[in-house]
Amino acid sequence: MTDDATMYGVALTGHGGPECLIWRDDLPRPAPKTGEVLIAVAAAGVNNTDINTRVGWYSKGDNDADDASWAGEALQFPRIQGIDVCGRIVAVGAGVDVARIGERVIVEPCLVEAGGEMRDQPWFLGSECDGGFAQFCVVAARHAYAVNSPLSDVALASFPCSYSTAENMLARTALQSGETVLITGASGGVGSAAVQLAKARGAHVIAVTSPAKALSLRDIGAKTIVDRTADYVALLGHSSVDVVIDLVAGDKFPSLLDLLRPKGRYAVAGAVGGPVVELDVRTLYLKDLQFFGCTALEPEVFGNLVKRIENGDVVPLVAAQFPLRDIAKAQSAFADKAYTGKIVLTVGTPE
Repeated sequence: MTDDATMYGVALTGHGGPECLIWRDDLPRPAPKTGEVLIAVAAAGVNNTDINTRVGWYSKGDNDADDASWAGEALQFPRIQGIDVCGRIVAVGAGVDVARIGERVIVEPCLVEAGGEMRDQPWFLGSECDGGFAQFCVVAARHAYAVNSPLSDVALASFPCSYSTAENMLARTALQSGETVLITGASGGVGSAAVQLAKARGAHVIAVTSPAKALSLRDIGAKTIVDRTADYVALLGHSSVDVVIDLVAGDKFPSLLDLLRPKGRYAVAGAVGGPVVELDVRTLYLKDLQFFGCTALEPEVFGNLVKRIENGDVVPLVAAQFPLRDIAKAQSAFADKAYTGKIVLTVGTPE
């Protein structure tokens, strides 16, 4: 039971296991300040970043070190996680048009405005500030994008983080129609988004995945499937790819650079295979390769993603949904990786 001063949600109380995720009915209900909107959260997606943040993976030292967040700073506890948010605006702060009340929105996860101030280094929803694993969430109005779509709230909640990350990587590498792009970790949330978005650009998509997930990736646009355990170069040939979208890193990293054509582009936004890799610098400079580390979104990326959603250029891939109270079960299912697409938590009463 909540009142106007409180709300329900899941609080992260520290770095560690699922026991650090505590259901509470007495969390302080946020109020929108100048330039902000209050969103009644309907659904929120589960992401690698939720688990990485919980366990302190972003720290280059101990998991409770002072750099265990996206911004390389100490996380403030308790923290409400949840970088993927879909819901409706129920209140606005000063300076925001009251006509926005009632809008169904998805939230840009990379926040250049937060806490009433512009930031030199972006905050990320659910990391440096509270996110969507609660009844209500506050963000700057500029980051709440109205979306006109027949898709359900659960479906829309599968888009923000993964699809904007993928769209950002493709924009940064300037992938063009007719080019060949190889995507590692292609069955995950970002990978499957990248497959769809690369297809929408007219690229030839090579998806690296397990054989069990090959058919689902062909269905969304992959033309070539590569077993993630294979010898990529032996199978595809040296200098056969224009762009690599890497979400894995790990011990396969050197072969990804061997695959790239001269002046090829490599973008990375994940390291589930291991963050420390072997780099032969000669490959980098002799092939004139371009490297892109991708975290903060380019200004146009999220708006372009919303247009693609509204135009039906991308489809949601919701593998499973759980009520917010079952967040530990949802994250366990997420960690099993036995699915293609996203797991979504229902928070309010989704449409």
